[in-house]
Amino acid sequence: MEIAIVIIRIVIALAFALSLIPFMVFLERKVAGFIQDRPGPNRCNINGVRVSGLVQSLADAVKLIFKEDFISTHIENRKVFILAPAVLFVMSMLTLSVMPFADNIILGDKSYRMQAIPFDMGILWYLGFAALSVYGVILAGWASANKFSLLGAVRASAQSISYEIAMGLAVVSMVISYQSVDLNQMVQIQSGTFFGIVPNWGVLIQPLACIIFIVTAFAETNRTPFDLAEGESEIVAGYHTEYSSMRFALFFMAEYVAMVVASALIITLFFGGYNLPYISTELMHESSSLILFAIAILLPLGGFSFMKWIEKNNVTRYKSKNDFRIRENAIFKKAIIGIVAIVEIVVAITLLGGVSFFEAQIVTAIVQILIFSMKTIAMLFVFVWVRWTLPRFRYDQLQKLGWARLLPLGFLNVIISAIIVAM
Repeated sequence: MEIAIVIIRIVIALAFALSLIPFMVFLERKVAGFIQDRPGPNRCNINGVRVSGLVQSLADAVKLIFKEDFISTHIENRKVFILAPAVLFVMSMLTLSVMPFADNIILGDKSYRMQAIPFDMGILWYLGFAALSVYGVILAGWASANKFSLLGAVRASAQSISYEIAMGLAVVSMVISYQSVDLNQMVQIQSGTFFGIVPNWGVLIQPLACIIFIVTAFAETNRTPFDLAEGESEIVAGYHTEYSSMRFALFFMAEYVAMVVASALIITLFFGGYNLPYISTELMHESSSLILFAIAILLPLGGFSFMKWIEKNNVTRYKSKNDFRIRENAIFKKAIIGIVAIVEIVVAITLLGGVSFFEAQIVTAIVQILIFSMKTIAMLFVFVWVRWTLPRFRYDQLQKLGWARLLPLGFLNVIISAIIVAM
């Protein structure tokens, strides 16, 4: 059973990150289309099934896999050139491995953390590997023997130094408030309330630290308006100018994994993580039968509403004899009915047989994983929203924000937090 728990934790963490990459490509394009008042990708399909444009992500993956892997002859250090994208991707994945996606599961007299790597100093792990990930960018820029790539690498290193200090100070403020560096314990603390009414979320305890951390997270992931390391209008594509095929895809994937990890950490530190306000893990254990009963009622209603929404919106404005949307809607209906039927059967069997403590923990873990995923996706939407709203900073503006604004605010917040806790 212990080996099964370890495998399940690793699989969930990997599936969470890797499945969100194609979804993020889809979300990025669709949100961009929405903000720019256009539909976004909606033509790629498999036998008429488009999934609202999600198949475009699959088409992009196939294109990158079969593209020619070209390495320029002027690149002298080929080993470093080849290694750089792998370094960035691996470091991004390692930062995700300590994110708690559900509360601990108890088997016998042992408690198992719902993290890929059960490490009780998770916030320090994140800061360490997030800092090391910039080495992938630096190595790529240096090994490319290209002035544009080298300039992108220098920009990335300067940006990383400028914003990691402010990020560290925001984290110190949270550590002072929570009196812990354990991410799971931070989430458990946020399940309570202060004054018996207000949720004990980090954003309400440390609003300034939340703002500083979110801004620095944008900078650490090289997202607009902090994408000076890529700067297409200035330095072609920056540090990955010389890369093609799957080596470029690793940079592409690493950026999205870094976004997923940053979003997961933001909701873990400031927005209650896998918990909802006023609902602790113990309360969910006690109410597991009620949760299953609610699922049995709400899931068919949600599935029916979704099918009606598809029928209303997934239609063409033009007359067509062989409209592929009709086939697509029929496939959607069958899939929804099948999923609802399977879940209903499992829920019915569990309720009729009586919910044991182990089953209550499993139900709680599944619900908490769903809550964690929904919060993370909501934060990812903010990343995309900001990208298509704000223009890129000038280099002097970027440095001024990091050193002259965020750094003093970070120190001030640490001092105020320490005084309040000491008093």
